[in-house]
Formats: sequence, C-alpha cells, structure tokens
Amino acid sequence: NNRFNYNNAIRTSKYNIFTFLPLNLFEQFRRLANAYFLFLLILQMIPQVSSLSWFTTAVPLAIVLSITAAKDASDDINRHKCDKQVNNREVEADLLLLSSSEPLNLVYVETPPNNCLDKFKGTLTVNGQAYSLDNDRVLLRGCTLRNTEWCFGLVLFGGPDTKLMQNCGKTVFKRTSIDHLMNILVLAIFGFLATMCAILSICNAIWEANEGSAFTMFLPREPGVSGSLSSFLTFWSYVIVLNTVVPISLYVSVEIIRLGNSFFIDWDRKMYYPKNNTPAQARTTTLNEELGQIKYIFSDKTGTLTQNIMTFNKCSINGKAYGKQVDFSWNQLADSKFIFHDHSLVETVREGNPEAHAFFRLLALCHTVMPEEKKEGELIYQAQSPDEGALVTAARNFGFVFRSRTPESITVIEMGRKVVYELVAVLDFNNIRKRMSVIVRSPKGKTTLYCKGADTIIYERLHPSCSNLMKMYAGDGLRTLVLAFKNLEENYMEEWRKRHNEASTAMEGREERLEELYEEIEKDMTLLGATAVEDKLQDGVPQTIEQLAKADIKIWVLTGDKQETAENIGYSCNILREEMNEVFIVAANTAGGVRRELQVYCSPLNVRKAIQLEKKKKELRTKLRTSSLFTVFSLVFLFRHLQAFALEEDLELELLRTVCMCQTVICCRVTPLQKAQVVQLVKKYKQAVTLAIGDGANDVSMIKAAHIGVGISGQEGMQAVLSSDFSFAQFRYLERLLLVHGRWSYLRMCKFLRYFFYKNFTFTFVHFWYAFFCGFSAQTVYDEWFITLYNTVYTSLPVLALSLFDQDVNDRWSFQHPQLYAPGQQNLYFSKKAFVNLTVLSCYSSLVLFFVPWAAIHDTVRDDGKDIADYQSFALFAQTCLLIVVSIQMCLDTYHWTAVNNLFIWGSLAAYFAVTFTMYSNGIFVILPSAFPFVGTERNTLNLPNVWLTIVLTSLLCILPVVAYRFISMQIRPTINDKVVRHRARKELPPTPSLRRPVRRVSTRRSGYAFSHSKGYGDLVTSQRFLMMRPVKSQAMQFSHIAPTES
Repeated sequence: NNRFNYNNAIRTSKYNIFTFLPLNLFEQFRRLANAYFLFLLILQMIPQVSSLSWFTTAVPLAIVLSITAAKDASDDINRHKCDKQVNNREVEADLLLLSSSEPLNLVYVETPPNNCLDKFKGTLTVNGQAYSLDNDRVLLRGCTLRNTEWCFGLVLFGGPDTKLMQNCGKTVFKRTSIDHLMNILVLAIFGFLATMCAILSICNAIWEANEGSAFTMFLPREPGVSGSLSSFLTFWSYVIVLNTVVPISLYVSVEIIRLGNSFFIDWDRKMYYPKNNTPAQARTTTLNEELGQIKYIFSDKTGTLTQNIMTFNKCSINGKAYGKQVDFSWNQLADSKFIFHDHSLVETVREGNPEAHAFFRLLALCHTVMPEEKKEGELIYQAQSPDEGALVTAARNFGFVFRSRTPESITVIEMGRKVVYELVAVLDFNNIRKRMSVIVRSPKGKTTLYCKGADTIIYERLHPSCSNLMKMYAGDGLRTLVLAFKNLEENYMEEWRKRHNEASTAMEGREERLEELYEEIEKDMTLLGATAVEDKLQDGVPQTIEQLAKADIKIWVLTGDKQETAENIGYSCNILREEMNEVFIVAANTAGGVRRELQVYCSPLNVRKAIQLEKKKKELRTKLRTSSLFTVFSLVFLFRHLQAFALEEDLELELLRTVCMCQTVICCRVTPLQKAQVVQLVKKYKQAVTLAIGDGANDVSMIKAAHIGVGISGQEGMQAVLSSDFSFAQFRYLERLLLVHGRWSYLRMCKFLRYFFYKNFTFTFVHFWYAFFCGFSAQTVYDEWFITLYNTVYTSLPVLALSLFDQDVNDRWSFQHPQLYAPGQQNLYFSKKAFVNLTVLSCYSSLVLFFVPWAAIHDTVRDDGKDIADYQSFALFAQTCLLIVVSIQMCLDTYHWTAVNNLFIWGSLAAYFAVTFTMYSNGIFVILPSAFPFVGTERNTLNLPNVWLTIVLTSLLCILPVVAYRFISMQIRPTINDKVVRHRARKELPPTPSLRRPVRRVSTRRSGYAFSHSKGYGDLVTSQRFLMMRPVKSQAMQFSHIAPTES
C-alpha cells in the first residue's frame, strides 16, 4: 500500500475522541426540533419577550442532547470495533488464477471493472508477450474453492471494484414509514403553532387597543413600546409558552424505545440456534416497528429456504419404486451419513439384478465429480453441484464406488471388484441440453452411452419400446432425474469419434457441430430408471411460509437456480401448492415476446378478477384501492428471462401489473444486481414495506435495497449478515421476528406516539384557553417547575414502560392468530387520520381541564370565608387535574401490566406530589424565594374537599367518552384484535395451530436435475489439468478453468 500510495483500509466510524463533541452537536442541531429549542432558549434570554425562565427549556434540551450523544457514542464505538476487525483480516479480491505449483514473473493486468459476473475480457502481458484472458480463468470474490487446497493468483480487482461489490448496490440510510410520517407531522405542528401564536398576538393587539389603557396606571408600558410592537413581542412570547406542542423529547424517546425493543430481539432464546451457537441479532436499532408492517418478502432459495444439503430419497428401477430406510453396514466403503429407506433395493443389488447394477453403474460413471482420498479408504467427493454429489454417493453406498479418474479412464469398485472403464467421450451438460452423457468402454470391449437428464428431455430420446415405462413414471408423480443407456456398435463408434475430434478442434462453428453429433448419438436410448434427489429444507420452512401467508404477506423467491429446481422447492415449502389454478411461465427471448406473454397472462387473470369481484363485491370493495385485491387468485410466475427484458423501463410497469395479480412469484436465473432491481421495482411503485432475506454474498444487493434486510448465518459466510439489519441462523425464526417482535414493536411505537402527542397537545391547549382570561399577555397557566418536569420526569417513564413492555396478546396467541399482523400493513394504529383524531380528543380534554376547574373555583370561598380563586391555586388545581387525567389515559391504553408499569405510573404520580409539597414548602422558599414563589399553595388548595371532587369530575368527563367510544366500537365493528382479546379474556387455551398437510401430487413430472449455472466439467475431466501426484493416493485437483458453484 505504501509503495503504490494506496490504502484499502475501510472506515465506517463517524467520530474520534477529538471530533465527537463538535460533530455530534452539529449533527443533533441539524434536527429541526433541536434547532427550534435552541432558538427558544435564545429567545428566553430576552426579558422583553420571555415570560418563562430559561431553565424551563435548557434542562430538557440538555437531557435530550446528553442521551442522544451517549447513544451515538456507543454506536460509533461498535463501528470502530468492526472496522478494526475487518481491516485486520485477509483481503478479499477477484483473482486471476495463475498456477497451483510454479511461480510466475511479474505481470500487469488492466481491464475496467463491471458488474457482469459471467463476463471478463483482459490481456495478460508476461515478458512482452500478450495472452488473452476470459472468465474461465478468474476466481471471483465470494466464491468457494472446493477442488484444491491452495493456489497462486494475481489480484485483478479489490475492494469496491470486485465483481461482487459491483453487484452489491449502494448502502442507503434506511428510515421507517413512521419516521417519514413524523417529519410531516412535525412540520404540520410548526404550522399549527405559528397559527395559534398569530391568533393570540392579533387578539393581544385588539385587547390592548380596547382594554389595555385601563391597566396602564399600575402596569405601565415600557418606554418606546407601542401597541403594535407589543403584539409582535407577544407573538414570540407565545412561541415560547406554547413550545410544548413541538415535541422536544420525541426523537430521543423513539430512539430509546427502538433500542429497548432491539435488546428484546437479541435476548430472545427462542431465536437462538444452539447448533452453531448463533443468537438473533438486531444489527440496526432504527427499524424495529417496520418489522410489523411487512407486505412483501423477497427470499433467496439455496441456503435460505434449504440447507444446501442434497439427499438421495427414492429411485425407480425398471418400473419398480424403492425408498425405505436400510442398513449399509455390509459395505465397508459406505458413507456413514447416507440414509436410504428400502431394504428390498439392497437385496436386489446384492442378488446381482442386472437392471439395478446398470442403474448404479450409470450413477458411478456419468458425472464430473472429482474424488479425493486424504486417508486410505476415506473418500471425499468434490462435485460442482450438491445433487450430483448426492447421486455419486448413493451409487457408492450401494456398492458401485467411484474411486478415481484420469482423462482417459474411470475407476469404479463394483461390488468389491475393481473395474477400469476407458473414457471415450463426455457429452457435457449445459442449460439448453439439460442432460449429460458419457461414452465408456468396459474391460470386455463393450461400448456404452450412459445418459442422465431432465425427464422431459430424456423421454423424447427413448426407444419406442419404452413407452409403457414412461407412463408408469409419469403416474408416480416423481420429480426426477431420468437415467437411460444405449449400447453402441464399434464400427459406428469409430466413425463418430473421428467426426467428434474434427468438431472439437474446429475454429468456427464448434459448438453447433458438437451439438449435432450429440443429438445424433443420444437417440433410441433404453430407460433404466429415475432418481428423486431432495435439497433438504430447513426445519420449519413450510410451516413458517404458511403462517406468513396467513398474515397476508407475499413471498417472492429470487434465485439464480434453474426453473425446475426453483419450482420443485416451491412445492416443497408450500410457496406453490397443488390447488393453485395455473402456473404461468414467462420464458420469451425478446422484449416483444416478454411483453406479449405478460399481456396474454393478464387476460385470463382479468376474467377471473371480474368473476371474483362479482361473487365477493362487498368483501373486496375496500381492497379495490390496492393491488392486494388480486391475491385471491392462486397463480405464480417463473421468470427465466427477467434479467434480459422484463426489468427494462418500458416493461417494468407491465411486469409489476401482472405479478401483483399473483399469489406467488418465483424469479429464476437472476443475478445479484437483478435481485435488487426487482426489490426496487416493488418499492418504487407499491406503497408497501419490503423485506429481503438471504445467506450469501450474492444476496447483499437485495438486502441493501429492501426496507428491511435479514441475513442468515449459514454455509456461505457472513457477508449477508454484515450487510443486514437483522440476522439469525434459521429461516423459521423469521416468523417470530415478524409476528411477535415486529408486531409488538409496531403496536408499542404507535401507542407511544398517540399518547405522546395527546399529553403534549392537552398540556398546550390549556395555555391557549387561559390566554382569553389573562389579556393575551403570554402568562403561563402552570408553575414553571411543573412545565420543566412535565415531559422529563412526570410523564416520561410511564410512556417508556408502555412502549417497552406492552403487548395486546402474548407470543403464543400471535402465532395462533397471524391475522393480527394485518393492522400494521394497513397503518391502522398510527396515521394522519389517527393524528387528527387524537388532536380533537386533546382539544376536548383541554377544554374540560380548563373550564371545569375554573368554574369550580370561580367566585368560591373557603370554609373560613376567604377567597380561593387566586392564580397560584388555579395553577396547582389545573396541573394536578392534567397529570391525573393523562395517567388514567395511560392506564386505559395498557394491555399488559408488569411491575415496571405499576412502578412508573404510580411512582410518577407519587413523585409529583412529593416534589410539589417540597417546592411549595416554607423551607425551600426561604432559601430561594424568587425561584419558588408558590409557598403554601398546596396546603391551602389540596385540603379542600370540593377540589378533590372537581378532580374526580374532571377525570370522568375526560375518560368516559373514550371508554364509551371504545366499547361501542368493539360491539359494532370489532377488529381482529378485539376478537382475540375477548377470546383470551375467557381464559380459553388456544388450540394447536392446524397446519395444512402437504398434498401428494399425482401425474406431475418435475425434474430435480439441478446442476450449476454454467456448463459442466466435461472438457476438464478429459484433460490433464487436474492431475498432480500427492501422498497416500491423494489427487490434487488444480484447475485453470473455474466453474461457479450453485447459489
């Protein structure tokens, strides 16, 4: 780095020990609310303007700034630790594979970086001689080197220039929908505040003109202050008095709530995976409530829904199906991890059944697997895809052990007997052929072609005599890989080999000529049987997907796999179901073709939509406003050419309109960057919250693009986790993250915001009504110390307890009733409408809180005949009524009572009376008489019976309308929450969730042939490049041809 003046160390931290204080204060005062209160503090320093002491604003502002600074410092310390960890690890880069044994001289490579994973063009210059480079010689960052222990490489791209990082997309600062709504509401509140201040200042000018002259004798104006100037100063005075309508502690309270709910995710033992010692982790503390509003989930397949572990489950040989658990102790070379469920197949093989032997001989020969024997008898297979490894392992366990290979031969141990086959040719797999064949010659001189491939492809190439077996396999409904063979005449084979060699060395039309030869020889084959290979799902995936579907969450699968593989997994994990009406496949190769297919599929969808609307008009009326209307249709799209055309600007709306009519969408053959484009398309045009979940580096761009990114710490490293907002070890934990933690966080945040605005608006509106009785002089209705402590002490802890511990139902009921998740998706708990409603309620409560106490003490005398209607008595009376009413409102909003809730609510009320009696005492007045003028007020006011009766009356008038409205709503229009809470109140234990049993499908053939994304290793295994001597029969498999592994 020093030599080339280049530093690749990363830095994500914001501060250091010297810049923290100035930069953090600068960032905090960039928030509109903080800057506003700093402006208020400056105004309060002006005696002509302020009617409040400076500490009423300074103390809350200092507390807010300190708490926020402490949180920011903690977050930045964690960033420093992560930076240190990353900068101390080995550098990940794109490599040019040079050699696995011999060092080379200095080289120079220059080519511009791009985000195409399957394309690379460059020139390697060595000692003045140039060599062309292509993608087959490049090791990309993030791939796993499976077939060698070491290699030498030259770094092509590092850091952000690597192909993987080019596909990762930009890191954006994510904000929740509630954040955006709060910003709008705060701006509206500023406008509302300015309106109130303008009204009161105009009223002040009118009052000064009509009534003010009568008071100038004992309240003379300051020199040079006219009526108009007095009105102008009154405007700013009321900006100070009514400042509580703007929530100073709102943002810091929100951050504390989010941090607390994040800890609950981190501490949840039910999301802890003991096998890998991996707990759930909330890596971002600002998105918790968004987890309760998810509408679309975009999921990777391999490693996310599945374990990326293939198992050989069933097979069918000569028309007979096998598949029961058996004991392989008779075979010393068997793999101890292999499990198969059928004793009869073992007996068939051991009895020497020729069809069974041919079946497993094909599996042992027809592949491109590389064997590795580190110890005597300990075989390790390196396969380009997990399912191919599973097939060779199955043959090994049944007595046909693939032992070694050379470019000219394959060695197999057949039932304990060593047999060496001459490898004549490899007819390699690619995405068009969907099959692979090998031509081998046995020691007896018999030449045979062995072929395996997708069922529909193989059936087209079978001899007519196999038609009966074809029907039998189709009736079994196997999602299979079909096996076939063909005996070849020696004369024909010699002639075919000559043509094959000519085509292989042709400079032009090589692929076309080889394809013609492959088509020629792969005809009239004899069917041997079929295999059923399963990529095992993670535990609980079908149940989790079914629960999320009941919560009206759409699940899209975005995978780089082939169509058949993705479709099979879709059926396995309940994303696709047999009761779905149709499966539509978009597979056109041109933009026009894609458009036509989308339009064709829309037509029957629209017809069904009209029928459904006619039948369920009332039920669907409210859904007409959103695209979720079309989720009643059981449809799915599988996009194989999505990346080429459908995401282009002129087709994206057509694509979105079509897929939003579908219940399920599976996108196949998509690159990492195209995954992000699909997510961004939905974000751009749909008013819905999205979540992306994946486990590998190829999912990073999708995770960054979604509103919420979830990383699974699986088999493919930690890059998805490092880029995610939340992480855990198993897909099934997503159900608990959304239906429990997400829903609770959303519910708590909405309750907090509703109560926060209610208590502040009610507090402020009382000031507004009091202005009409004090000559619009900006006098406060409360004691200054009550104003200072109202938000920071008396009402802060109870609402935090509500926002951290409240739950309408427990986690068990959340799982039993996933429909409880729907209100979050529809923003029912907090919206602009809810804000207007709570503003009206606050206005009503403030009217009661002001005029009822005013009427109760107006022209009233004590028992001793003295007047009690003084300013200080009324101030204490009003603020006591206010605090009791908002505390009762808090109790009504609390569903789940804990010791903390009780402590904070009743403790806050106790603290209010303790502080009040202390500050209004004679002792404190003697010490600071100017700061504590309300001496003796509490003794003269709170000992009167009519005062406490009025407090009770005020509380009833404020609370009864709320209780009545809620009761009537529950009776007339009960929500799903009301129904569940009512059910819970009966103390009935919920039944065990009844999950739908998978339906066995018949007469449906789906291929499980899941090879890697590119063509196979046929050219490689017939070359000398993978051979190198190792001790103890070990073979080094060194490749200058790199095949990407399946994602």
